[in-house]
Amino acid sequence: MNFILADFNKHQALLPFTYTRPTCEIRCGIITLREKWEKQLGESVSFQTEDYLQSKYPLVETDDNVVIAGNVFATASLCKAIKALKPQQKLLAGDAIIAYRVKDLHTPTIELEQVLFLEEEVDAIQFTWDIFSKNGKALEADYDLITQGRKSQSIPATVQSINEDRIFIEEGAKLQFAILNASTGSIYIGKNAEVMEGSIIRGAFALCNNSATKLGTKVYGPTTVGPHSKIGGEVSNSVIFGYSNKGHEGFLGNSVLGEWCNLGADTNTSNLKNNYAEVKLWNYETSRFAKTGLQFCGLMMGDHSKCGINTMFNTGTVIGVSANIYGAGYPRNFIPSFNWGGPQGNMTYKTNKAYEVADVVMKRRGLSLEQVDIDILNQVFEKTAQYRKD
Repeated sequence: MNFILADFNKHQALLPFTYTRPTCEIRCGIITLREKWEKQLGESVSFQTEDYLQSKYPLVETDDNVVIAGNVFATASLCKAIKALKPQQKLLAGDAIIAYRVKDLHTPTIELEQVLFLEEEVDAIQFTWDIFSKNGKALEADYDLITQGRKSQSIPATVQSINEDRIFIEEGAKLQFAILNASTGSIYIGKNAEVMEGSIIRGAFALCNNSATKLGTKVYGPTTVGPHSKIGGEVSNSVIFGYSNKGHEGFLGNSVLGEWCNLGADTNTSNLKNNYAEVKLWNYETSRFAKTGLQFCGLMMGDHSKCGINTMFNTGTVIGVSANIYGAGYPRNFIPSFNWGGPQGNMTYKTNKAYEVADVVMKRRGLSLEQVDIDILNQVFEKTAQYRKD
């Protein structure tokens, strides 16, 4: 059986994050949706995604393909049901297709025999705000999956801890004079990560490989800081995909940052409206703001976007890919991809300048902006032109 994770459930509702990645590459919990599937299946997977993403995320096709909805959370029982599929069968949860098994990927799903999946409720990422809203449940499941049968490194004597049985520290992690409270959720400290002095962490929390909390950082869970990222100040119920920094004072709450983002010193995000009303977010499908059903919702920032010092984001702000925001006052609640400017005015961020910055930023981490990444970003630039005024 050849396993493929596909973008056939609400890919557009997860923009701006799915401009630059398949749905299954979204991080929620400790690891990405793809990594959850690979660990649960015990197999590697390939991708069925937007054409312009396919060069970076290739599709492997054989004569026995199992196609799985990439936005669904993997579980052991779900994997068992998927592996039990026979050729030309599909697995449903309500009206939603979870998986199907075919010889030819071009086979219309309507022609397949229906098999209802009733053993458990199937959970999935349907909207951008699900990433932080469902992070607590996902983090606990990932914690059990990753740490099962393994022993944590010892908690240093200078670290105060509560509920040590739900604290796992990987090899090479550094912690001194910090407070870890796992009574409200598990705490996972990844390989070569660092919890600097004075950090106060209330779970659930994941600090992934090679990441750090700066001096005196305050964390409220459930929060995930992806690999090669830094946080400082106050962070609450947020997810940072990786290679992104919020290294200074300021508040980030009920928010999601993509990769290669940077928040300038004293950047603050509002996650609650002054009138306590329901938060609306920009909807890329309708090109208008839509209700989320949430009272708490902060910032959604796409890959390679950055903001200057003292930036103030309103409740429910959506920022596209490769935007650069600066200036006094509150930016708009929706900032398009490749936007340069702020409250005082905006213009298009020229791609050659944007890529020059991206390459410099990536080289600081020992990486570089490859042509395959440039090709994807060029596509994003074209797809998002309608939202820019100049």
